Amino acid sequence: MELFYFLVFGGLSAVVAALEFSKSNKDRINTSSAFNSFKNNYLIVYSLMMAGDWLQGPYVYYLYSTYGYGKGEIGQLFIAGFGSSMLFGTIVGSLADKQGRKRACVTYCITYILSCITKHSPQYKVLMLGRILGGIATSLLFSAFESWLVAEHFKRGFDQQWLSLTFSKAIFLGNGLVAIISGLFGNVLVDTLALGPVAPFDAASCFLAIGMAIILSTWTENYGDPSENKDLLTQFKGAAVAIASVSSASLLLPILTTFVVAPSKVKGGGISFSGCIQLLGFCTFESCVGIFWPSIMKMRSQYIPEEARSTIMNFFRVPLNIFVCVVLYN
Repeated sequence: MELFYFLVFGGLSAVVAALEFSKSNKDRINTSSAFNSFKNNYLIVYSLMMAGDWLQGPYVYYLYSTYGYGKGEIGQLFIAGFGSSMLFGTIVGSLADKQGRKRACVTYCITYILSCITKHSPQYKVLMLGRILGGIATSLLFSAFESWLVAEHFKRGFDQQWLSLTFSKAIFLGNGLVAIISGLFGNVLVDTLALGPVAPFDAASCFLAIGMAIILSTWTENYGDPSENKDLLTQFKGAAVAIASVSSASLLLPILTTFVVAPSKVKGGGISFSGCIQLLGFCTFESCVGIFWPSIMKMRSQYIPEEARSTIMNFFRVPLNIFVCVVLYN
């Protein structure tokens, strides 16, 4: 079974490498050293933030089950997380636009670290608090960092075309390479080193703390630009039309996989033909997600008004969170 996984991963890696090296010089965008330094700094921080998120995902359900909770109680915890993201998302988004995106990013780190700390307690109320904190942190992760990047990019006078380079690299690293490494690292902590299901959450806290230190020492503050608030309703409608809610599938998938692909104590075994087809279908879906995310980020940078970017981005997540909560409830 593992051999098949490695063959699929190796084949896909070869395809990506071939596509990258097949680019001609005219396909490559020439940038400045100042932009490269800015981009690399953001990518380091974004990768650390995503590592803190990816380390937790595979072990949330497993941790709750080791504490003796059933599917019903675990489902309630997941609903609480997405419900808090839905309820508090627009609030924290508005605060990010008004009080500063850098502060919002630091708040994300602190909130998620506190959420990780709650995983050490088997008490249901403490775990519920952790899910609520995690929901708030998720809202900040998918709005504050991108809002800071877009505002800072244009504030420094960089070419708009260069923004797509940062988005594509961020998805490749944060949602691709870092996700793979985080999964392997989490497996080493839990299985190889036998540190227990809480170990990935402690490791996530460390990565988040390192990222927060970089933010505090290297990032400058930026806010929503009030000069663009003319005809905000029209801009909002344009953004709503341009950015469809097709991301609900990419939001729901990680939650369903925590139920369906929970860590197993059974080692070895083969994989059936239907299992191979499911894996290939999963890889195809994830390839589409890989195309979707940098594209939607680029569209958001063009259509969402700057003065309320974080607020509107979180507003778009409200129907997605409702959709996920309904699916989990049923």
